[in-house]
Amino acid sequence: MVDTNRLATSPSSTVIGEILSEAPVKRRRPEPTAIVIFGATGDLTSRKLAPALYNTMVDGALSEPTVIIGISRGELSPAAFADKLRAGVTEFSRQKVEPAKWDKFAGMLDYVGGEFAEDATYIALKGRLEAAKHKGTKGNRVFYLSVPPALFPLILQKLHEHKLIEKAVQGNGVPSCRVIVEKPFGRDLKSARELNEMIGKFLDESQIYRIDHYLGKETVQNILVLRFGNSIFEPIWNRNHVDYVEITASESIGIEGRGAFYEATGVVRDVIQNHLLQVMSLVTMEVPASFSPDDIRDEKSQVLRSVRPLTLNEVANDCVRGQYRGYREEQGVAPESQTPTYAAMRFMIDSWRWQGVPFYLRAGKKLAERLTEVSIHFKSVPLVLFKEEAAGSVLQPAVLTLRIQPHEGISLRFVAKVPGENISVGNVVMNMTYADAFKRPISEAYERLLLDCMRGDATLFNRRDSVDRAWELIQPVLQVWEATPGVHIYEPGTAGPAAADEMMGRDHHSWRELHPG
Repeated sequence: MVDTNRLATSPSSTVIGEILSEAPVKRRRPEPTAIVIFGATGDLTSRKLAPALYNTMVDGALSEPTVIIGISRGELSPAAFADKLRAGVTEFSRQKVEPAKWDKFAGMLDYVGGEFAEDATYIALKGRLEAAKHKGTKGNRVFYLSVPPALFPLILQKLHEHKLIEKAVQGNGVPSCRVIVEKPFGRDLKSARELNEMIGKFLDESQIYRIDHYLGKETVQNILVLRFGNSIFEPIWNRNHVDYVEITASESIGIEGRGAFYEATGVVRDVIQNHLLQVMSLVTMEVPASFSPDDIRDEKSQVLRSVRPLTLNEVANDCVRGQYRGYREEQGVAPESQTPTYAAMRFMIDSWRWQGVPFYLRAGKKLAERLTEVSIHFKSVPLVLFKEEAAGSVLQPAVLTLRIQPHEGISLRFVAKVPGENISVGNVVMNMTYADAFKRPISEAYERLLLDCMRGDATLFNRRDSVDRAWELIQPVLQVWEATPGVHIYEPGTAGPAAADEMMGRDHHSWRELHPG
């Protein structure tokens, strides 16, 4: 019998979420840690890192003492640094900033002002870390490099020279030393490998945490539980039952004043090479031996190795690039720019499970809707009983959709009989959102990822071989597109260029419709 005291119901969707025992996979609280943020006065810290750390403190997820040390140009006292962060935390935190809780958070903050190239900066940082150790952090350190990748070598070299990092396999019984690096991790295969080699001189792979905030999303994490915790899905999660899969990351906003950055990056490097290929690997990977980080990342890497490399002809036919009208008038953008703000690609996976199933990935700016989701389109039924419905496009195949943002959840579209005397069929959509089903707040991705790094859990972080393989798959697209003009202009607020619809249409497939507003 189900214990109704342990259920949460959603009146809007009538979804019931039963909260089962968390004991087998309960997350342990991290050890007391000193968190050092390089680029502490930047936008990422204000919008994401400081709100995430504040929320984890309010939730009681941090061990005491936890010390947060900001490093940036310009002199600030710890109190002034706290005041600078407060506006961002107030605006972007999922929890209200209350005076007593803020005072506690502000008491965790420290600050070192100085240039990243100057030894004095690291001498001062060493003193702060020693003070944190005496408070009880036990020498545990996390360095967050919230700076452009060009600064990674300089900062790591200085940290090494001042003995603030050491190359060592992470394990029990010794103080931890970990480094988080932000994307973009390289701009092509060559630069990514050079960056990996450089970081590898100073750190063991077990100390390197390549962050991808998409992998911290609730739905992305739930892909593994959905697939491997429900016996009804695994038998149909293959080429025998799946017709095609589409993965979408659409944004309704433009480049938001980041013209120079976007000109050097573009949508392929910004979203597809990292976010969408990593999500695809979670959707398609084989059953791991366990939920341990290495077992999961082994399977993700294996499925990426099974993705068929694109030929130059396939880049021409199965990859579409677009640019929203008005992009070239943005500040910092070249007047004749060919930088894509939209991209759609078709990949095939040469494995026993997925042979013959196309995977369509698309991402873009200034589209009709803000949406990130994975849609599994199942094959049509034999039309012996439903010839008339099929002819009228009433009978549509079942679709399982995993919504990553906004409103994280799962929906299933299937066919049902319409009430009445006649045998009439209609399409039904069942929706589940995590927040409604379990009546629990959804943590922001950075909250989970920061805690995992402090715990030493690298499951949701990208490993070196996976990063290399993702760049190998994208490299032909970059080479062709950067050598030849041909971007399709699309109107803001639409679904993107018509060429992307034509690309899917050749396979008799179509994109999920984007709805304005």
